Amino acid sequence: MTADDFGASRGVNEAILRAHREGVVTHASLMITGEAAAEAVALARANPSLAVGLHLVVVCGRSALPPAAIPELVDAQGRFPRGPVASGLRYRFHGAARAALRREIREQLDRFAKTGLPLSHVDGHLHMHLHPDVLSTLVELAREHPIRAIRLPSEELSLALAFDRRGAARKIAWSWIFGRLRRHGERRLRSAGIGFSERVYGLLQTGAMTEEYWLALLPRIRASAVEIYAHPDAGSPGSGARELEALLSPRVRRAITDAGFQLGGEPAPGALAPSARPVLAMSARAGGGSS
Repeated sequence: MTADDFGASRGVNEAILRAHREGVVTHASLMITGEAAAEAVALARANPSLAVGLHLVVVCGRSALPPAAIPELVDAQGRFPRGPVASGLRYRFHGAARAALRREIREQLDRFAKTGLPLSHVDGHLHMHLHPDVLSTLVELAREHPIRAIRLPSEELSLALAFDRRGAARKIAWSWIFGRLRRHGERRLRSAGIGFSERVYGLLQTGAMTEEYWLALLPRIRASAVEIYAHPDAGSPGSGARELEALLSPRVRRAITDAGFQLGGEPAPGALAPSARPVLAMSARAGGGSS
């Protein structure tokens, strides 16, 4: 189980640490340029059982490089644009922006390395790590940095709609878009020997990973290596607080066990992870579900 946005704020850091100590969180994705990133790194060092990866930020956040070094990407305050679609098109068709993007990705990986924390995995804010140019850069830089796993969202649309049909048009569109990105990502990661999970849940129910959803989802998963991610936040009364409640729920922990899963550990036999290294946030026990 992975918690995203580690380092975004003190409230997020508090939620992730509590969900790790008292709940089901095993992995966290660090925003190395977040406002509370230094605190997150200190917390991770003090809690080595929490695996930490990089939550790459190339949209809707702050850059690692100074604005003068990458004016093609950020404003004078070093902030990326908020729109992922416009940013994605610019990265695809603007050569100077693409070159600056590569420098920024390298800098974020370098900054993570300087923390001294083992790099568990890489994913991206608003899933921009799946952009073909971003993913290609990550694969290239894996020769310099120990990128062992990259998140490739993959969840069944039918399960999401059966649980909650609200936002059905968005869920259908996202399922199609991210399904294509997943297939592209599988080819790139397999050829590079980088791991990925068989199923990844959190995209279609983003902002609403409640206890009710977990309890409905877990018995229906038919996969042997699974990541589920959420965005807990102890600093606000909204969706982040509700997702934290789910991560702390004894009913959720029991449901994980009842579904035949164990938290953390090595990929299960037959999982779609080319490497046998410990790269998954949740893996099935022998005899658990398989696809």
